Amino acid sequence: MIALSIISSHRVDGQNKNAIQSSGYQYEKPVDGVVRILTYNVRNGRGMDDRTDYDRVANVIIAIHPEVVALQELDSVTIRSNGVDVLKAIAEKCEMNYFYGASIPYQGGKYGIGILSKETPLKTTFFPLPGTEEKRGLLMAEFKEYIFFCSHFSLTEADRVASVQLINKKGTELHKRVIMAGDLNATPQSEAIKSLSEHWINFTGNQPTFPSSGPKECIDYIWGISCCNFNYNIMKQEVVPEKIASDHCPVFVDVSFK
Repeated sequence: MIALSIISSHRVDGQNKNAIQSSGYQYEKPVDGVVRILTYNVRNGRGMDDRTDYDRVANVIIAIHPEVVALQELDSVTIRSNGVDVLKAIAEKCEMNYFYGASIPYQGGKYGIGILSKETPLKTTFFPLPGTEEKRGLLMAEFKEYIFFCSHFSLTEADRVASVQLINKKGTELHKRVIMAGDLNATPQSEAIKSLSEHWINFTGNQPTFPSSGPKECIDYIWGISCCNFNYNIMKQEVVPEKIASDHCPVFVDVSFK
């Protein structure tokens, strides 16, 4: 039996040294026993004002207090990023562990996805996924209580459906609780999301997440594997109203495991 319960919660506005002063939001840290999971397509740190600012992205994450983060669109020492390891720059500001998955070589470096975590993982692995316009990947980090997947799906529906098939197989083979997060480039009505829903529970719902300046589409999600009698309590689910730091809104959930 799979149990998923939604428990109401609240947001707290406030200020501290890490608050986003211009955005009007600041979140309390989750209570003990609750894992806060965040997914955020950071567009390589380039905001809606066309300014690249890694500290600004890091401050968005700091204000949310996540335990683990799935990040998409990250350069690693490319010409475009002036040789900066973007994930490392963000991680050091957030004081979190970081793990990179390179999807493609790009401008003398790499381009891909990353995971930030407060807990040190037992191991990390990267798997290639289909991508017609560019290769994609799945970054996996295993922790004591769960395994975390981060991905950024293709722009092509056939690639997304094929990716879901691979992820469904991988998730059910692990025999451990699996959480998946990322920019899936797919709306709730798409074949890819319908297929994913057969094996995973949608933690974040279908609230619009893109574009951040006025969200119209839901393409960023957090999911929990629905096999093996795993149960989840969702304490909070929120699309963060951050309109400047990236073209996607950050999305997070607070979840406890039974």
